[in-house]
Amino acid sequence: MAVITMFYGIIISMYFFDNRRHKSPHIHVKYQDDNAVFSIPDGEIIEGDMPTKKVRLVQAWIYIHQEELMADWELASRGDEIFKIEPLR
Repeated sequence: MAVITMFYGIIISMYFFDNRRHKSPHIHVKYQDDNAVFSIPDGEIIEGDMPTKKVRLVQAWIYIHQEELMADWELASRGDEIFKIEPLR
């Protein structure tokens, strides 16, 4: 697992070789005791739950950084090192 970014108490990660269980490109998001998996292409929650306000922040961040996230997904799915992405400010 590699942490891509952190903002407002939200930690966003991507796992290496993580294309078996959730076939589509996605990120793992943690906020306090909540965990969720978000689809990169559409920003929807695939699995888990978190507060609505935090979901909206993550979705905005995904929208802004979608190209960078897809590039990281390609790297991670091959097991290569991924790049950090700017947090939401």
